Amino acid sequence: MKNLSSHCSPLQNQRQLPNPRTPGSRQEEEKERKEQDDVENHLHEVEDDSEARCEWDFNLATVVSSSSSSSSIGGAASDTLGVIEFDPCDRLLATGGISRKIRIYRTASLLPHEGLSSSYEQVATAALDHANACDFYICTPAKLSSLRWKPGSGGGVLGSADYDGVVMEYDLERRLPVFERDEHGGRRVWSMDYSPSDPVVGASGSDDGTMQVWDPRCEGGECLGVVQPSAGRSPVCCVEFNPFGGCLVAAGCADRRVYGYDVRRMGDPVLVLDGHQRSVTYIRFLDRHTMVTAGIDGCLKTWHTADHRLIRTYTGHVNARRFVGLSVWRGGGLLSCGSEDNQVVVYDKRWGSPVWVKRFEPSSAGAPAPGRAEYSGGEYCEPTGAGFVSSVCWRQMGEDQCTLVAGGSDGVLQVFSGSRRRISQ
Repeated sequence: MKNLSSHCSPLQNQRQLPNPRTPGSRQEEEKERKEQDDVENHLHEVEDDSEARCEWDFNLATVVSSSSSSSSIGGAASDTLGVIEFDPCDRLLATGGISRKIRIYRTASLLPHEGLSSSYEQVATAALDHANACDFYICTPAKLSSLRWKPGSGGGVLGSADYDGVVMEYDLERRLPVFERDEHGGRRVWSMDYSPSDPVVGASGSDDGTMQVWDPRCEGGECLGVVQPSAGRSPVCCVEFNPFGGCLVAAGCADRRVYGYDVRRMGDPVLVLDGHQRSVTYIRFLDRHTMVTAGIDGCLKTWHTADHRLIRTYTGHVNARRFVGLSVWRGGGLLSCGSEDNQVVVYDKRWGSPVWVKRFEPSSAGAPAPGRAEYSGGEYCEPTGAGFVSSVCWRQMGEDQCTLVAGGSDGVLQVFSGSRRRISQ
């Protein structure tokens, strides 16, 4: 049965969240302090200033596009893919964007050749149509800006945020909305996320300048706390809980800063990261104490959350206007984002320059255009000025094999398979 949203003020007074810790919290705090000490020792690691090198072979495994006859799924012309998310078990992939559709794919259908050959180079690129590759889709009332799988649901519940300022949850088995929250005054919600703790709480950031933390178990998503990170009420462009546990939730704002809050005591931020020159559009955690941020100043940054220290700045992609995606592959230490010159870009966390770049330029039939060279430590191709890569997502499984999915402003989905190169000496 649906939970219909109540219409309380989005600026209701914040209240202190209940402390989830047990009476043994002192021991937990001591454990946290020990972990922080370990991090402090790690902070003085020697930075690798050698030239960036690609230790991976990437190959285009699958291209998924829309044929002119696929009207039931929606044409590519109005289908910028704004968000891509693997479920926690990496069995399913969800996409959303301006077409007002959530598409659900089975990973196996996007990688039909996976496991058939030990050499990806020997397998031809599969060309699929959204209508056939998509397991099913759900129509949504507004354009989508964010998707997140709800923890503990076994991949059965997907949360979304949209341009109309509404957060919803969908039961994928019934393919129906089961929760709705409209507490940002109708202002666009750019991002939503779930905490990894039990019970699960949610957070959303909006054009109204607030980040709200709420309880999806309550009717309408009872508001547990509201913060306004920027004194100037700048839009909150992204929110992210630390998926490794703890009580930190981070918000990236149009005032160029990242603010971190303890969800047990919503009030003043426990950390402020100031380094981007323009709006912060994405936040991802690479590990428990390392945060990755992206901004429309054309760079990514990694930070130590223990002492708020900037580790490294990554440049090499073009991002001055749009949301182009950010994803981290924790097993391989790789970062990826899109680019406004229609390329997908991969960084190794150790180096500030790209280790691999691929032009995202499908032909009208959905197959990759011939003659487009990759970047792998060499020079960039000249941009064509057509389209941009709008979303990316790594599959988290594996250490020597990886999968990167990228979506374009033309609605085309490309799936890349990677394998670690063997060291000859």
